[in-house]
Amino acid sequence: DLESHLQRCHQLPATVLTDHQDLKNTELKAILNSTAPKQYRIRAKLRTYKPQKLYQSVKLHCSKCNSLQEIPDRDDFDLILQGSTVTAPNPELHNTSWYSSVMWTTPDKKQRKIAIHFVKHDEMLQQPEYTLLMIEGGTLKEVWKLAQRFKCVIPVRSTDDDLELLDLSAPFLLQGNIKYYGCKQCSTPKPLKSLSSIAAEQQPSWEPTEIAQVLGIELLQYVFIMKFTLFDGTGALNAYLFDY
Repeated sequence: DLESHLQRCHQLPATVLTDHQDLKNTELKAILNSTAPKQYRIRAKLRTYKPQKLYQSVKLHCSKCNSLQEIPDRDDFDLILQGSTVTAPNPELHNTSWYSSVMWTTPDKKQRKIAIHFVKHDEMLQQPEYTLLMIEGGTLKEVWKLAQRFKCVIPVRSTDDDLELLDLSAPFLLQGNIKYYGCKQCSTPKPLKSLSSIAAEQQPSWEPTEIAQVLGIELLQYVFIMKFTLFDGTGALNAYLFDY
């Protein structure tokens, strides 16, 4: 894997990091004293690399404001979901023209109220693998279980007159094992009834990019980032890897 490969590179006396055989080797000192852009071929040792753990290399990137964000952990998502259970689902928002609703109370001491809204197509419910649903009052475990069975899951909460997305620190959409996030700075969330425009399509695909667009969400992309420090005795150079 990449981590063991990096460790091997670190142990070798010198590592060829680029493969342009038509170019002569250039010392890092000369590169540091020159102006970009130019092409060079170097021979250098890998002194350090960051982050040390590969999972820490994955970030969330907004292509609009160019910001980088850490991926929230499970506990952050769990706390947001718990906070949303304080307000009980509003029965007046159930069973509209574009979704059917089911609500029940958990049998435990908390007697938590859960509502699930199944988005319809042509006034009919679709098969689970084609269905988008919205859930109110669900726990992390319940949301994950639904995401494994249905096409898309959107965690929501009730207001007086509409359903709305949770805090954008939480994923606004789950699809299988993938969580989709929106940029807090660049997003302007729209009412969830905006989804009815996708439901009215001839064959709703429920693609995350389309869902994000109609909901006014600037979709964050997962990116892989690493920093390498190269050394050849004449100077040290930082090299950055950035890829989707």
